Amino acid sequence: MHQLILMRHAKAERARDDQADHDRALSPAGREAARRMRNRLRGLAVEPDVVLVSSARRTRETLEGVAFWEDRTPNIEVMETLYMAPAARLLEILRELRETMLSVMLVGHNPGLHELALMLASGAQARDAAHARLEEGFPTMRAAEFLVLTPWRDLRPAGARLQRVIDPPPPG
Repeated sequence: MHQLILMRHAKAERARDDQADHDRALSPAGREAARRMRNRLRGLAVEPDVVLVSSARRTRETLEGVAFWEDRTPNIEVMETLYMAPAARLLEILRELRETMLSVMLVGHNPGLHELALMLASGAQARDAAHARLEEGFPTMRAAEFLVLTPWRDLRPAGARLQRVIDPPPPG
């Protein structure tokens, strides 16, 4: 069994005319949401072995903001191929993981991330509250946790069990 956490980056600043999308930083609200998500993930005892993060500035800053691990730091791999990758490409990347990677967090972008989450959760017989939230959308700073019962190389649509959808607690 494997754990997979798909996480969308926090809210980013609007791009300036002279700035590439790839270089957009987190907004102040995004940095605050990442801090709140760090506390939520710490409370849920989520501890990935490996974190795959898009090379975009906003995803890397999100990861810095949610770095909730204290006992052991996961292996972190910054990947250019995750930047704005479609769901099919994200699935290919996950299929290439080594079996020794038991818990993987992927920090990326919509629409590919949301499409992948919907694809993986599509095999559920019953729609629970987590599925309803996932179907509503995948806003910034949302995460979806899956239980993967197959080897990574066999991961397919409808091939994982949605455990929960995680949002940062509200400000305050």
